[in-house]
Amino acid sequence: MSLVTLGTLNRQDGMRHAFFSRHGGVSSGIYASLNCGLGSRDAPEAVLENRARAAAMLDVPGAAISTLYQVHGSNVVELEAPLPADARPQADAFVSKTPGVVLGILAADCAPVLFCDAQARVIGAAHAGWKGAVGGVLEATIAAMAKLGADPARIVAGIGPCIGKPSYEVGPEFPAPFLARDKAASRFFVPGRAPGKFMFDLPGYIAARLEAAGIAEVEATGNDTCAESDRFFSYRRSCLKGEPDYGRGLSAIVLEP
Repeated sequence: MSLVTLGTLNRQDGMRHAFFSRHGGVSSGIYASLNCGLGSRDAPEAVLENRARAAAMLDVPGAAISTLYQVHGSNVVELEAPLPADARPQADAFVSKTPGVVLGILAADCAPVLFCDAQARVIGAAHAGWKGAVGGVLEATIAAMAKLGADPARIVAGIGPCIGKPSYEVGPEFPAPFLARDKAASRFFVPGRAPGKFMFDLPGYIAARLEAAGIAEVEATGNDTCAESDRFFSYRRSCLKGEPDYGRGLSAIVLEP
């Protein structure tokens, strides 16, 4: 079983999922075209149409996709029914064992991580930027899935498009919270282009945390959102270009009935 696919529906083992690119929507300008972020300054009607299109690709009703008000923390929400678009709890992950409930993660450089225990029929989804990853959002998601009957030894995890090491230069203070938790985290930092700076391997760090948590299989799409401007939204790229806002890409997973 693999949780890695991009821009197309992957239907297997009683679930469907997709890591969507920025293509296939109706938004224009800096949001072109499949911007699914309700928190962006894009036209709300365009965002809702984009989400409806993503839902159609997943073969579910438009209102079935639930997303969160993501805050770079480690709170996890259990979903038994879809959330209204205007009722997004502040959290960075959720889990479910209810068929038809789509767990959607929005990202524009942070890593969307999808989880599935096909045997227990439990799914999860997490938004893992560096703060969330250090703060334990991945382990919290796994623990929440276990409460619903999942076994980490059976869980498969897929790391979606996120900023890659060649694009992620960070300041000299950045490694401290990582090294304070685990000195071995130094392997995810290499000297940066500027003196005193580092290049950080976010997907590598996330994969290591997942493996340490006992996840059976961890895969990644391998895409760099910042570098691949034609395929993905990127917060960092938008900042470097002086743009006033940025689109949010969607990653989603749902259990089939």
